[in-house]
Amino acid sequence: MLDGLLQWVGMPAFELLGSPITWTEVIAFVLSIWMVVCNMRVNVLAWPLALVASLLYFLLFWSGKLYGEASLQLLFAALALWGWWQWLRGTDDHGDALHVRRLDRQGLTLALLATLVAWPLLGLFLKHQTDSPLPYWDAFPTVASLLGQWLLGRKYQENWSVWVLVNTVSVALFAFKGYWLTVVLYAVFIPMSVAGWRAWQRQLAPA
Repeated sequence: MLDGLLQWVGMPAFELLGSPITWTEVIAFVLSIWMVVCNMRVNVLAWPLALVASLLYFLLFWSGKLYGEASLQLLFAALALWGWWQWLRGTDDHGDALHVRRLDRQGLTLALLATLVAWPLLGLFLKHQTDSPLPYWDAFPTVASLLGQWLLGRKYQENWSVWVLVNTVSVALFAFKGYWLTVVLYAVFIPMSVAGWRAWQRQLAPA
């Protein structure tokens, strides 16, 4: 039964711009849209949706030799469990339940520096250790997405601005690989991320 299910998930559902769209991509697309809507509403259901979608995208990206993006999905799956716990039981620096908040100047500086250091290092690794066709383009959204996921899990509003950048780069990356449904997904994510920023802005705790 499991073998039959896996075979069905990997089957083409339809073609888009000459490229086959598998059921894996279709299901991951639907779950990802639902996930972002839940994130915008600060609904904890976002995390189990993220877990399943990440595992499906791992299968998709690995088959397309986007190893950075594929590995990122496994990290996303682990971070989904962490984020799920954070939103249910996590606390801030004062021991209070997590709430939507802003990152301070020091946090912003450290986040930027960490990204600028990790991006070329991962790109260099992918270039020399894998057959990734776009090692540095593959590396950037991988590194930036980890930052965005951490910010999201800790309910920092800045996660949405990171996702705008990640999604913009990812549109070009996935178009190159012919993942057209995923291109549509990440293009839709861009205005959704802007809407998420505005929705969380309304939930910011008074200073």
